[in-house]
Amino acid sequence: MGQAGMAEAAVRYLRSVRTAAPEPVEPLPRPELRCVGADERAPLDPREFRRVLGNFATGVAVITAPPATGGDSPAGFACQSFSSLSLDPPLVSFMVGRASTTWPRIARAGVFCVNVLGSGQAELCRGFAVSGADKFAGVAFDAAPVSGSPRLSGAVAWIDCAIHAVHTGGDHLIVVGRVNALGTEDADDPEGPLLFHRGRFARLAPAQPA
Repeated sequence: MGQAGMAEAAVRYLRSVRTAAPEPVEPLPRPELRCVGADERAPLDPREFRRVLGNFATGVAVITAPPATGGDSPAGFACQSFSSLSLDPPLVSFMVGRASTTWPRIARAGVFCVNVLGSGQAELCRGFAVSGADKFAGVAFDAAPVSGSPRLSGAVAWIDCAIHAVHTGGDHLIVVGRVNALGTEDADDPEGPLLFHRGRFARLAPAQPA
């Protein structure tokens, strides 16, 4: 049998074989999300939860937004939950408490800037962690190039974003931002970023010689 005959035989065989339709994939059940009732014991002690999770060291950032209206002032708060999310499209995320009084102002603005703090900016972070004060008093900043959000002087990096999506996550909201511009102030900063670990600020240890 020549090559043409072998090909025809293969085609006839394939046509005679009935391929079974794939079994449908059953979606996983959605987890039950609800608050713990007043007469129930919480599954975990919140203090123990915080203590254990505090062993995960994080960077520290300040999320800022421009005034949403002419009568507003800039908004900002200290954040440990910032993270990169996607490369294509470029997305980042952060978490904010649902009871936050700053978040509604950022939501109204529709944009924000992530200011990654350097190791010498612990006091600046404390200023943005308080509630009910003028957080920008005495703070040097300029406008991020796309959103106009405050870009804090001395931050080791900044990421200028538009709000892309908001999801619920228990007592927090998960905010996803689409990155429109970003940069670093000093890529060779020997001090490095500000860190938070076990309830205290920390910094990277100096590199050891090889």
